[in-house]
Amino acid sequence: MKYSIFAFVSILFISCNQPVEKDYVSFSGKIKNKNSDTIKIRSKEYSKTILVNEDGTFSDTLKLKPGLYSFNDGVEGTRVFLKNGYEITMTLDTEMFDETIKYEGIGAENNNFLAEKSLLEEKLFDIDVDDYNQETLDMKLSSIESELSQFVDTKQNLDTMVVNSSKKSIQGNIKAYKGYLSELIALRENLPAGTPSPTFEGYENHAGGTSSLVDLKGKYVYVDVWATWCGPCKVEIPYLKEVEKEFHNKNIAFVSISIDKAKDHEKWVAMVSEKELSGVQLFADNDWNSKFVKDYYINGIPRFILIDPSGNIVTPDAPRPSNPKLKEMLNGLL
Repeated sequence: MKYSIFAFVSILFISCNQPVEKDYVSFSGKIKNKNSDTIKIRSKEYSKTILVNEDGTFSDTLKLKPGLYSFNDGVEGTRVFLKNGYEITMTLDTEMFDETIKYEGIGAENNNFLAEKSLLEEKLFDIDVDDYNQETLDMKLSSIESELSQFVDTKQNLDTMVVNSSKKSIQGNIKAYKGYLSELIALRENLPAGTPSPTFEGYENHAGGTSSLVDLKGKYVYVDVWATWCGPCKVEIPYLKEVEKEFHNKNIAFVSISIDKAKDHEKWVAMVSEKELSGVQLFADNDWNSKFVKDYYINGIPRFILIDPSGNIVTPDAPRPSNPKLKEMLNGLL
């Protein structure tokens, strides 16, 4: 009888000291140079807004299904893997968003892997299409696919969902980049340098009135096709400002054309003012379906175009402002 009581008490003691798995995620962190007073965690089936304090700290609990979710601060975003029981602390600096994301705590390993994979993809997919034809592009993408697959395979102790999703995303990204870059290669053939540029007419000018490409004849014209919702477009803004400042006394006009939909017109008006965007700020007449956009075969943004003083194409796919090759090109022309 004494033994039975002792055994029962022992089992009860052990049971009480077993860790109880939480049915929620503890998610906290600190954002340096915050862009917003809130962050959002989303999937197709889930959405939660978390308040960010004045000092950039945030903390909340989330009850959700295990899986990949988007983390967004209103300007940029990243992917996070969450499942109940995780206790994650995130730190990041928005001025170097992807490069500074770090995680600690339970669940950190999977999320640090995702952050590292994102940086590697950004590096590998930074392809200057001017250096490739279709055959060499196919070889390059095959090499990238192999390197990314090997990167995933060498990582240990990752959740199966993270591994499977990562491998699937590699295939999707390769397919997407192949389609996009193949179009740019074809673009060089359909809109070769020296031929008359497609034109735009009567686009709304943020400064007032309307503007047409012909108004800028006699100058080189560097065109930035963008939208307020486009993260990569917004990344280029500080670089574009720097280039504009360096070449402001030269014979060149910097034109930014928003292809936001009509319903987002006021958002465009506000962003141009709030971000103090310089140059000629225009609003396309029919978003993606604008003739100028279609004539330049624009299916992805940002796209940068350079036109000469006679209205002829210098390049239908100019270097981005963040690419040092742009300044080299302009210094050689101006």
